[in-house]
Amino acid sequence: FPLALQVKNKAPAEVQITAEQLLREAKERELELLPPPPQQKITDVEELNDYKLRKRKTFEDNIRKNRTVISNWIKYAQWEESLKEIQRARSIYERALDVDYRNVTLWLKYAEMEMKNRQVNHARNIWDRAITTLPRVNQFWYKYTYMEEMLGNVAGSRQVFERWMEWQPEEQAWHSYINFELRYKEVDRARSIYERYILFTVLVLVHPDVKNWIKYARFEEKHSYFAHARKVYERAVEFFGEEHMDEHLYVAFAKFEENQKEFERVRVIYKYALDRIPKQDAQNLFKNYTIFEKKFGDRRGIEDIIVSKRRFQYEEEVKANPHNYDAWFDYLRLVESDADAEAVREVYERAIANVPPIQEKRHWKRYIYLWINYALYEELEAKASKRTRQVYQACLELLPHKKFTFAKMWLLYAQFEIRQKNLPLARRALGTSIGKCPKNKLFKGYIELELQLREFDRCRKLYEKFLEFAPENCTSWIKFAELETILGDIDRARAIYELAIGQPRLDMPEVLWKSYIDFEIEQEEYEKTRNLYRRLLQRTQHVKVWISFAQFELSAGGEERLPRCRQIYEEANKAMRSCEEKEERVMLLESWRSFEDEFGTDATRERIDKLMPEKIKKRRKLQAEDGSDAGWEEYYDYIFPEDTANQPNLKLLAMAKLWKKQQQESEAAAMDPDKDIDESQT
Repeated sequence: FPLALQVKNKAPAEVQITAEQLLREAKERELELLPPPPQQKITDVEELNDYKLRKRKTFEDNIRKNRTVISNWIKYAQWEESLKEIQRARSIYERALDVDYRNVTLWLKYAEMEMKNRQVNHARNIWDRAITTLPRVNQFWYKYTYMEEMLGNVAGSRQVFERWMEWQPEEQAWHSYINFELRYKEVDRARSIYERYILFTVLVLVHPDVKNWIKYARFEEKHSYFAHARKVYERAVEFFGEEHMDEHLYVAFAKFEENQKEFERVRVIYKYALDRIPKQDAQNLFKNYTIFEKKFGDRRGIEDIIVSKRRFQYEEEVKANPHNYDAWFDYLRLVESDADAEAVREVYERAIANVPPIQEKRHWKRYIYLWINYALYEELEAKASKRTRQVYQACLELLPHKKFTFAKMWLLYAQFEIRQKNLPLARRALGTSIGKCPKNKLFKGYIELELQLREFDRCRKLYEKFLEFAPENCTSWIKFAELETILGDIDRARAIYELAIGQPRLDMPEVLWKSYIDFEIEQEEYEKTRNLYRRLLQRTQHVKVWISFAQFELSAGGEERLPRCRQIYEEANKAMRSCEEKEERVMLLESWRSFEDEFGTDATRERIDKLMPEKIKKRRKLQAEDGSDAGWEEYYDYIFPEDTANQPNLKLLAMAKLWKKQQQESEAAAMDPDKDIDESQT
């Protein structure tokens, strides 16, 4: 290349232009530069013929290029039509139909051209050809029937409709035929068309629609054929049956009867539908039933519909979660308030069928009350003792007694048998419960039953079995001993107490010892009571035992009661010196001081005051769970004079406190010399 043509700067330009932009700008400029077509004025026939020739040549060229583009044919025919060349336009349409006879637009434009030019027979011919060729195109039928009706040819329009119905068209076609007959007051013909359509839906359609029956019934109602309308509704209900029930049909039926003032019929229809339609599909039915009862019903009817709504809600809840026992309780409470016995039993059976899937007692605690409520309902409401016994027995067979049981169920069954005056069965049930799954509650309930029956020998045997089962139960020992005391057998009661305190393991030994001591006090066996206290003090040195012992000696009476009581306090104080719980020792001394304040002398009171401790505040270091330092804590401690004499460190602490006090007094005197002069003069 020459040097002048060489590009020296090969860097990219700042503004980049794409090929797309170049093409778009070229197209826009082409449109801008295109001159407008000239206005052509035709002045004579030759110019007109020349113009027609050129236009026809253009149209023919376009058709020759692409025969399948129907829009070219339609434009060609419409241009010929605009020149009033109807014959040429027909020829073009016929040529186009040879190319694509399935094109709906082509048929419509062809027929519209003939109708526009008032060529009625030609239009009929085209419509006949169209519906024969494409019978499933509903638009042809609608246009054909409309043309015949506009021409006043009612019989011809009816004939077209009949031809159309032979093809079993969609729903709207039937209704168009019915409306056509109604426009000419042909009610009987319209009824026959409805009958044919209903028969068609029954025989042909797999899932016929309810609205067609409703429209038929409303047609009869509109024309005051009420008996026919009712019959249509009844046929619809019978046809759909209980498998395909639809709430809209029953709502329409009920509103029809409401318009006829047949209120009892309306209630029957609503209740029939509500009992059979699934609850989730009956919302509209509930709503309309409620409105009807508010308008025409009494209070009882309104309550019935409210109960039905609540029943639907509970049904949904228990269907969503069958083990939601609280929902079952609410549902059963509702059913019991407003239902017959069979319906209540059915709901109870459905509820108790939902056994907890896991055999753990915590999952059965709510479930067991379904059985209890069922049994109580059968006994108290239904008055069916035989069914009540069956309910109890079925429940007891269901429970996994090897893993857990419910004592209340056994006891309720036994109490039921007693109410039925069947004592052997009650005893057998309780005996079986103790044999299968012994529990404290079962023993107590059985013993209480025999006590009420005054069967004391049986009570003794039951107590023996009870104590063999649970020897650590102090309450059982006490109750057994109290029974013997009531029966006057003191030696047996004392022997029971002795056996009880000799057990190696007890759940509440303090209660047992207290009961034994109170028993001996009631029998006025003071020496035995003192021995019991001594035996108890050998086992425990608790301060309450010492205080109780001292109070017993004080209340025992006699001349030696005060010295004995004081001696007990002395022994307790000596025994408590080694006790780490200083609060208990303080409690003992306070009890002793209150005793001396009431019965002692000045010397004994002064001695007690010397024994009372000094209360001081101390600090101790705290540690967290992880062993880190958690700060300091203040607490109160007691320093007893008897302990101070034995600990030299405490003596040193007392001397230090005394020295500090003297130092403070001397500093105060140095601060006030006048006071010292006055004191010296004095």
